[in-house]
Amino acid sequence: MTSLIPAQTTTTPAARFTDITLSEAGKLAADRYQPWTGPSGEESTGEAVALHLEAAIRLLDQDGWVRIYDYSKEWSAGSDLPDEDTATPDEMLRALLRLVRDEAGTGPQRTLSTVLRHIGGSSHGDPDTAQIASNVLDLVIRAHTGCDTARATCWSERLTRTHQDITALLTAGALFARTYGPSA
Repeated sequence: MTSLIPAQTTTTPAARFTDITLSEAGKLAADRYQPWTGPSGEESTGEAVALHLEAAIRLLDQDGWVRIYDYSKEWSAGSDLPDEDTATPDEMLRALLRLVRDEAGTGPQRTLSTVLRHIGGSSHGDPDTAQIASNVLDLVIRAHTGCDTARATCWSERLTRTHQDITALLTAGALFARTYGPSA
């Protein structure tokens, strides 16, 4: 199995999330269900979750981050396809190649939720650490915004977000996991 991510992180995170934010997130975690048990029912360590989040940073640095996927091209797909009864083989081939190119997209960019899921299917994480990492990021965002219903994925999809913002969030989440998560 080949690794999805390079060995080193190259992005310098923005200084958005302070020690006070992490302390507040720690208080939120203490006041509610601890986010360290995944869908398997087994507990993951803070270190395992931190490694998952750091691998997500490296994958985003390698492939790029995208705020949301643009599915609008799918809504209009097909309108310029030739009628199979009247199309020449060349027209059909061109249409097929255009469709494949559109489906493949312009690059491997990932959203926050997608990168967590992709790392969850690699040698750097599993579905448990993916879910727990998402829970941790939610706690950090709740502490950061002061809003009890805030979610990291929705926060990451705001129009003003940047790759650097997402890297800062993932970095803060890894620090939180190491500081507040269970040890081995």
